[in-house]
Formats: sequence, C-alpha cells, structure tokens
Amino acid sequence: MTVTRLGEDDPGKWEDAARLLDEYRQHYGANPAPEAVAAWLREQIDAARARVYLAGEADGICTVAVVPAALTLRTVWLVRDLYVRPAARRRGIARQLLEVVEEEARASGAHRLSLQTESANVRAIDLYATSGFIPLAEVTVMDNVL
Repeated sequence: MTVTRLGEDDPGKWEDAARLLDEYRQHYGANPAPEAVAAWLREQIDAARARVYLAGEADGICTVAVVPAALTLRTVWLVRDLYVRPAARRRGIARQLLEVVEEEARASGAHRLSLQTESANVRAIDLYATSGFIPLAEVTVMDNVL
C-alpha cells in the first residue's frame, strides 16, 4: 500500500482525495458537497493550512494541520481527519497513514503529533493507543463553535 502526500503532480489524486473526503463527511452526517469539498481542499493546501495524505487507490485519507508551537519554537502536527472507506477497512491502512504522517512530522522537526477523537469511537482510540498516542489528562479540549 502506497501513501502519498497530495501535491501538484497528480490532478487525478486531487479528485480521489476530494471524493474520499466527501465520503468521510457524509459518514458523519454531512450532506454531499463534492464541488465544495474539492474547492475547500485546494484552499487549505494552497494556503499551507493542511497536508493531505492519500492511501492506495483512494482507500484512505488523512488531513493534518501544521501549527506553530511558540514554547518550543517548532511545530505541532494535528491529525484532523482520518478515514478509510468501509470496503478497505481492517487492512492496516489507517495505521499506515499514521506511520507516514509521524515519519514526516519527525523529519520536519515537529515537537509533537496530536489528535482528538470522540470518546465513543473505541476502535479509533484503540488504533491510536497501539500507534503510540496517549491520552493527556492534563489537557482540556474546549470549543467555541462560531
């Protein structure tokens, strides 16, 4: 299974990524919006707000935000979305996406790789725990939906 970072080199992969990201959104109850997803994806990458990784023939996708970390004068990589299409699950695709993201984060000098998931998503939590992520009891996640 090959994991590639979305770039300018393959327009077909952009279409695959947008389609898979729209499927991910629908999985969580959002309405289909393929054109809007494609435009949003392009905007995020062009503005350097996100990195997007695609596994195989659009079997899985992972979006990552790279943000400054002033205390360490480095960066923190935040896994924002991780999705494997249902027909491709249980083949190690999500784990492979995480491994590639971790390798690139380390190579770039990132201080930390973080993620968050819903407390009820026990399969994801198990995957993350066995991939080296640990819960941080001293951190409180808060939202202000705008």
